[in-house]
Amino acid sequence: MAHREGLLSAASPSIRLATDVDLPAIVAIYNAAIPEHQATADLHPVTSEDRYGWFAAHDTERHPLWVAEQDAEVIGWLSLSTFYPRKAWEPTAEVSFYVDPTHQRSGVGRRLLAHAIAAAPNLGLCTMIAVVFGHNEASLRLLQSAGFQLWGRLPGVTHMPEGRRDVVLYGREIGAVQR
Repeated sequence: MAHREGLLSAASPSIRLATDVDLPAIVAIYNAAIPEHQATADLHPVTSEDRYGWFAAHDTERHPLWVAEQDAEVIGWLSLSTFYPRKAWEPTAEVSFYVDPTHQRSGVGRRLLAHAIAAAPNLGLCTMIAVVFGHNEASLRLLQSAGFQLWGRLPGVTHMPEGRRDVVLYGREIGAVQR
């Protein structure tokens, strides 16, 4: 653990908006999470072409996609996405985050999440929702430490190779919309 803790001490990552050039790194980080069956219901790797529509749907005005970068390398990312495409849901966004396995447990996810929470009111968002596997303890702890609370459980709704898995909804009120 000491080795991992020291990863950010030399140079903390900067957080910036993602660009098209970052898509391969974003996809690589996402694909690294697939074999563990902890953070995504995808069972097979995706390509940059597969994810381009998702990437393009993230606009800087409302639903940005940020990357954490250290030493010119993307080491994590966080996206805010439309939660449910209806007018009344507009002030609510789904938050998703992934960190390169070599940088996990080093504060990258925490910094990305704090950045998104701070930016949310200026994006016109007042609520964030995370859809997480119930067995993803690391993400659940991170969300709880950032003020998210359990808002719902969908028992056994995913069919993973290990069996059926619960999905939980964690939410956080951000505050009044500042637009």
